[in-house]
Amino acid sequence: MCLPLLAEGEFALVRDYLEAAGNKPQTARGLLFHDNEIHSMYLDLAVRQRDEVALRQYAPLAEETAVRDGHILHQASAHRAWGVLHRIQGEYPAAEVRLNQALELFQGLGTRWQIGRTLYELGELAQARTDTAGARAYFSRALASFEEMKAGPDMARTQVALASLV
Repeated sequence: MCLPLLAEGEFALVRDYLEAAGNKPQTARGLLFHDNEIHSMYLDLAVRQRDEVALRQYAPLAEETAVRDGHILHQASAHRAWGVLHRIQGEYPAAEVRLNQALELFQGLGTRWQIGRTLYELGELAQARTDTAGARAYFSRALASFEEMKAGPDMARTQVALASLV
């Protein structure tokens, strides 16, 4: 099943698509989607929606299956999700450790969009710590990454975050 491109207002429908995909019957060669992929997609949705309940539910599952399967991209995504959850909970040192682990793995993979997304999260962490200079630096690096790829929605969101800094 291929997820269609969704407009921002339709993003909530992703959960419905994931549930439908996860309920597909097994084929002779196994599941159409592996559990690590499903967990990672749910986790990414939780990060984007800042859904603390879903982050708590899917971060351990996604991390466990990513480690089990040696899936570095999903491991990095799990680190980022844990970082977001720790930031939401005010656990800033733990958030910083997890976000930096994610950034290191994404950099090793050369995944520019994921790097930009993680830099954005580090900017939000710096902002939560009232470190305006740090937030500006991270958001600026994220914006450069998004501009390089012409990732319009992420560029716009990052520009808003930069403009909100005083």
